[in-house]
This record gives sequence, structure tokens and C-alpha cells, in this order.
Amino acid sequence: MLVAGCDVGSLTGKAVILKDGEIFSYSIVPTTPKPERTACNAMDEALRQQNLSLDNLEFVVGTGYGRIKIPFANTEVSELTCHGKGAHYFIPTVRTIIDVGGQDCKAIKVDKTGKILDFAMNDKCAAGTGRFLEVMARTLELNLEELGPISLKSTNQAKITAQCSVFAETEVVSLIADGVEVADIVAGLHDAIASRIMTLVYRVGIEEDLTITGGVAKNIGVVDYIEKRMGIKAKKLPIDPQIIGALGAALIAMEKLES
Repeated sequence: MLVAGCDVGSLTGKAVILKDGEIFSYSIVPTTPKPERTACNAMDEALRQQNLSLDNLEFVVGTGYGRIKIPFANTEVSELTCHGKGAHYFIPTVRTIIDVGGQDCKAIKVDKTGKILDFAMNDKCAAGTGRFLEVMARTLELNLEELGPISLKSTNQAKITAQCSVFAETEVVSLIADGVEVADIVAGLHDAIASRIMTLVYRVGIEEDLTITGGVAKNIGVVDYIEKRMGIKAKKLPIDPQIIGALGAALIAMEKLES
């Protein structure tokens, strides 16, 4: 049985192919102006890895903000449902999921089967998301991948008070001009992100076990500050946390095909 999930997000497109319930291949590609092109690029790459064609897939589920534009999907499902399903696949004990993507972040509560019980999301502002970190990295003249390790070197965390990405950028520029160490500024940014995320988590309630999905989950600094604010350690996923939505979509595709 070959099925797939395709997740078209704001910054990346992801595809996961399952063979008999196991991950067979997956891909992560940059977004393009057209969601349908992003979806095709992601799926083409996942298929190429195993010398497959689209005709080999028996069922495909689309998810993400661009899910209704995926031309080869048999159906589409909310990314909330897919992240619950995907996280539960690797961590059956998971009850709380923090998903930090390119332009939004979500706190999701699930039951023992991975089914959504409650959620909260910040869909009105990019503060606390991957896009926010991209802007700040550019302002600090750093690569995005450098932010996490640098923040862990901080000895005197800066205070970032702005709740808006634009104002936060202005605040960072002022801190640079004042001679504040870059590591301390980045630490302040990560703590500010963690603070905004925790506001969402408190709305649904923290229940262990907890894990973090999405591209920002690869930033060890953000994860560290979230854990400090929660007072608990997040369960680490054994695979790239950015593909969890696409994995959940593929698992739902398998269920739909079986039924």
C-alpha cells in the first residue's frame, strides 16, 4: 500500500510517502508563489527518491494553508488534525502539541488516540513564528540556523517588549546600537517567542507528554526557552519535526484507503 500526504505551508512544502504504514520517503522544499507548484515540487522530490510516479500512489491527502490548491490530492484535511495524528504516530503518549510554523503557531490538545480535543492559534500576527525569526536573523546579519546555538551562549538576556514583528525589529536595531551582545539579543527574542507561545498553551492547558512540531522546533534556543517557561522537557521527535503535518496527512490517507 502506497499513500501520501502533502503539506503546503507558508514557507515550505512537505510530502511524506508511506509504504504499508511505514515512512518510505519524504521531502521539504521552499514555497513558490503558487501553492499548486509548491505541492508538485514537494511530491515530485519524494517520489524521485524511490523512483516512483504519481500513478503509484493509491490515495493522497492534502493539508496546510494551501491544501485546497493541491491538484493531485484525493481530499484535504485541517493541519491541526494532521499534526495531532503525526505526533501521535511517534509519541503515543503525547497530549499537548506546540506547532510553530512559518506564519502561525498553535497549541493543540489531543486525546490518547491523537484526536483533537482543543486548540488555540495566533493567526493575526507573525510574531513568534518562523517568519519573525527570518526577519530578526536578517536584521542581526546571521543565518537562520545560527540563532539557536548563539542564544545558548547568552549571559545577560536582553528584554524584548514589542508584541509586533515590525516594532520588535526596531527594538533589536536599538539594542545593537547600544552595544548589547548579539547572543543576549537573540536570547531575548527566543524568550519573547516562548512567552507568546505559552499564552496559547495556557489557553488549552498543559498536559504531558508534550512535543513541538514545525520548522521552528529545529531551533534549539526556542525549544530551550519554551521548556524553561513550562518547567518540563518536551519529547523530542525522532524525525524532522517539519514533516509531522504531512505525515499525519499520509496516515489519514492510509485510513481512508483501508475504509
